[in-house]
Amino acid sequence: MTAQRNSSDEHERAAAGLDYDEQSSVHDGAAKLGAKMVEQPEALLDEIENLLPEAWRDQIRAFPLAAIAIGVGVGVFLGMKKSDEIIAAGGSLISAAAMANVSEVMDRMKG
Repeated sequence: MTAQRNSSDEHERAAAGLDYDEQSSVHDGAAKLGAKMVEQPEALLDEIENLLPEAWRDQIRAFPLAAIAIGVGVGVFLGMKKSDEIIAAGGSLISAAAMANVSEVMDRMKG
């Protein structure tokens, strides 16, 4: 019975967000990307390039106009269908980067 209670307690804690790991890789990755974007705006393009498989990169180099047309088409589609979510995600990323920079400056001033 105790094992079930512990398992249930763990499940409830996780569902309530009490087991949230502040130093998760997603949070750290977003903070690092945001900090890079503040220092050099082309960092986002570099990260997008790193996400693409090498075969896609070769196709983009071979057919740049087709890649631009596909990119514009996807951008227009996402803008029409998911604009609110994209704006919210971008705002969240920018505010996370700003807060990371503010906390870094505050740490420097303290120590």
